[in-house]
Amino acid sequence: MDFTIEFEREDDGRWIAEIPSLPGTMAYGETAEQARSHVQALALRVVAERIEHDEFPKDVLTITFRAA
Repeated sequence: MDFTIEFEREDDGRWIAEIPSLPGTMAYGETAEQARSHVQALALRVVAERIEHDEFPKDVLTITFRAA
């Protein structure tokens, strides 16, 4: 799996990081790096839950994160 992280800055200065290809993965941070860390951790939790519920193929899984 190859996830692209998109960033946006709010008017109040907070950063939002989102992985559009993985619904439900959006996280805030005071910095872009903090938002990236939060969204990566969230993505791993979402993927783990989907694996646990047999919602992913059974073959070997490789995950890569890229900043947009």
